[in-house]
Amino acid sequence: MGKLRAAFYSLTGCQGEYLTILGMEDILLDLLSLVDIAEFKLASSKEYDGKVDIAFVEGSVSTERDLEYIKRIRGNSKILVALGDCAVWGGIQASTSGQDPKELMRSVYKTEKNLYGFLGEHKGISEVVPVDYEIQGCPIEGKEFARVLIDLVRDVKPELPDYPVCIECKVREIPCLIVERGLPCLGPITVAGCDARCPSYNTACIGCRGPIRDEANVAGELEMLLRKGYDRERILDLMSLFGARYKGLRSLIEGGKS
Repeated sequence: MGKLRAAFYSLTGCQGEYLTILGMEDILLDLLSLVDIAEFKLASSKEYDGKVDIAFVEGSVSTERDLEYIKRIRGNSKILVALGDCAVWGGIQASTSGQDPKELMRSVYKTEKNLYGFLGEHKGISEVVPVDYEIQGCPIEGKEFARVLIDLVRDVKPELPDYPVCIECKVREIPCLIVERGLPCLGPITVAGCDARCPSYNTACIGCRGPIRDEANVAGELEMLLRKGYDRERILDLMSLFGARYKGLRSLIEGGKS
């Protein structure tokens, strides 16, 4: 049996995920040698529009081109993996959800003309087509990508974190920054996988890994931080930075800014 064919595609994003992968110099060649690379735009100008076994996609669905492209990618791939917060949740740009697209154009480009075929909002890939696996983070963790790729090559279902950063704090015996210092830490609603890097440096989690899919209690987090004296709008802005399109959060944001 030959190698699986894999491709790395980009929608609207900064390609930080691919920079992370290409920066894994110590294992990069061995890792990517596990598959036949059909396309990897940041590493090569080669383009491929055929069938692949695994499609890795970064970036949000923000333009008409993105929408058409991701549908074609989905149709051409057996397994689709969303890489990074833009692909999973729409990214930081999704924090503009609900704002007037014409006003966004005016504020940035000084025109109301719909440049680049902007769809009016930034969506995660799963809002448009079925996604098999999601690797969260802004950017992703290289070791997590490596585990997923190896599992897929071995025909093993990847196991991705479905618990909060708080669990990693407990494992590493890091004092709770909410309890001990009263900081507005988003660890309780943010998916693990970073080894609680920021709390380990005594810095509150800002949620860059994105919310825990279907389980983040954003209303409870907001209520807790309000009791600690934090401003509602500040907390909602913080939560919306990486998770504006999370279920339940959009209504909280709209309610807090009305």
